[in-house]
Amino acid sequence: MPQGAWTDKRERQYDHIKSNLKKRGRPEKTAERIAAATVNQTRTAKGETKGAKPPSERARAKRDMSAAGRKGARARASR
Repeated sequence: MPQGAWTDKRERQYDHIKSNLKKRGRPEKTAERIAAATVNQTRTAKGETKGAKPPSERARAKRDMSAAGRKGARARASR
């Protein structure tokens, strides 16, 4: 795992995202990078980061995570 500050839950999330990306044909390094970025973005959105983030940064992370879910739903509907 790239981060020592992650909880067991976030490590499982990282492994799950990474394995799914590899199943979809992403290279190992790319899968690791995307999984780590996703977990870190989730941690920021949930306020789990080590230092206190300003409310504006947490709000932006929440919007980004929410938008990602909506994009996925639209992509599935169009297939």
